[in-house]
Amino acid sequence: MTLRLATRRSPLALIQARSIQDRLSARGVVSELVEVDTKGDQHREIPLSQMGGQGVFALEVQNAVLRGEADVAIHSAKDLPSQTMEGLLLASVPERLDAADVLVGRSLAGLGPGATVATGSPRRRALLLAHRPDLNVVELRGNMARRLAQVGQDGVDAIVTAAAAMVRMGFAEQISERLDPTWFTPQVGQGTLALETRADDFASIELLETIDDHGAHQTLLAERAFLRELGAGCTIPAGAWAQVAEGGLKINGVMLSTEGATTLRTEMVGSNPETLGRDTAINLRDTQGGASLAGWQK
Repeated sequence: MTLRLATRRSPLALIQARSIQDRLSARGVVSELVEVDTKGDQHREIPLSQMGGQGVFALEVQNAVLRGEADVAIHSAKDLPSQTMEGLLLASVPERLDAADVLVGRSLAGLGPGATVATGSPRRRALLLAHRPDLNVVELRGNMARRLAQVGQDGVDAIVTAAAAMVRMGFAEQISERLDPTWFTPQVGQGTLALETRADDFASIELLETIDDHGAHQTLLAERAFLRELGAGCTIPAGAWAQVAEGGLKINGVMLSTEGATTLRTEMVGSNPETLGRDTAINLRDTQGGASLAGWQK
């Protein structure tokens, strides 16, 4: 059996897909890549917030599996909608890389008053402005090479991106500062790969389970439950970071107003990832008053 792996065509996505091929090969599984164009890659000039948020990098990859053109969909977990598409199953989550965000160009302390930082993420924008309201935060789109090229261009002093992406592409030496995820709360699923297959494809499910990391899978389930309860896509300034803890899981959640003027945070522990993620979102939204934040939409 040759396992057909559907993936975006972007350089980072292909690196991620080949890492999955290597893991499968080590277990004697032969695989091939099925490259797919996604809406998000086809319209790089449009801000993600104007494209409907989550799903723009995942839908076409998922459909390739549902149509039988591939057996497995490989995603950056943060690109996935919080609700699994009907007919698909989140079958495997390999070992997670660093979930943190990083600055490239200058460190936070090295950014002078009014310095310009580029990011396409409402969460990153709000977290930056909550800590440094003097910064000028501008829009950023494109693949990793294009983003890195923006540093020093058009007045951009630094960009914010994911530590895992920099590591996967061999650019770790360009990182100016790792932003501590205990306060710069990551996006749901950041640093994680998510492998989906058809819910009735038991042969593929069995093969994918051989490369599943139980801890990474549990933390991703908790974070996705958090996002699903909020009903929020990537246009909402919110984040969650779950970790394996003694006796279960610990999760940190954050919600912010659009410009970071108001920040709500909570930390919870529990053993059931779905319940923990849901309760964390409820605590922020309903108990702490997150529903009234500027920019919040249910």
